[in-house]
Amino acid sequence: MEGTNPVNKKLAAALSGGAVLVLALTGCSGDDSNEKLDAWAKEVCDGVQPQAKKIADANAAIQKQTSDNSKPEDVQKTDSQAFKDMSEAYKAIGTTVDKAGAPDVENGEQKQQDAVKELNGISSSYASLQKQVDELETKDQAKFAEGLKEIATELEKLSKSGNDALKALEEGEVGQAMNRQESCKSATASASAPATQS
Repeated sequence: MEGTNPVNKKLAAALSGGAVLVLALTGCSGDDSNEKLDAWAKEVCDGVQPQAKKIADANAAIQKQTSDNSKPEDVQKTDSQAFKDMSEAYKAIGTTVDKAGAPDVENGEQKQQDAVKELNGISSSYASLQKQVDELETKDQAKFAEGLKEIATELEKLSKSGNDALKALEEGEVGQAMNRQESCKSATASASAPATQS
């Protein structure tokens, strides 16, 4: 029985946008090294790397479950686990940024607090999507597809909104310091890889 495919594809596409949300690390080059800032960036990047992989893996799991013959039960199970993993990953990144303290830049404390608040908000959004997917009716294909469509819409909103505080945190010197960290480079690569699949 077919029918979930277009909706599943929409879900995967929406998720690709959201998965790299936290990893919009600036590609600025610049070597005006600032030891304090570099130490801060290393702590954040090292903490982000495993979580970025978790987000990328969750994204890839949903992408994989987008064929015509995926059973609603399988889609539900995969999506639920993926949203749970993403919720936990964003929460952990928020904790990392919180623990690292304020970066040594102008308005660093405000930028850090805003970013932590945003990351925790994203985490809550994914937790709520997990709850929504768990409550979907898998016995009725049409109802299930309808429910997935609503979740995909929420995901699209999530991937478009809420990126501002992170962007502000990663501006200028902070972005340059992060860009110098190997762990941030590999975190960005691992999270953006699944999003490029067609």
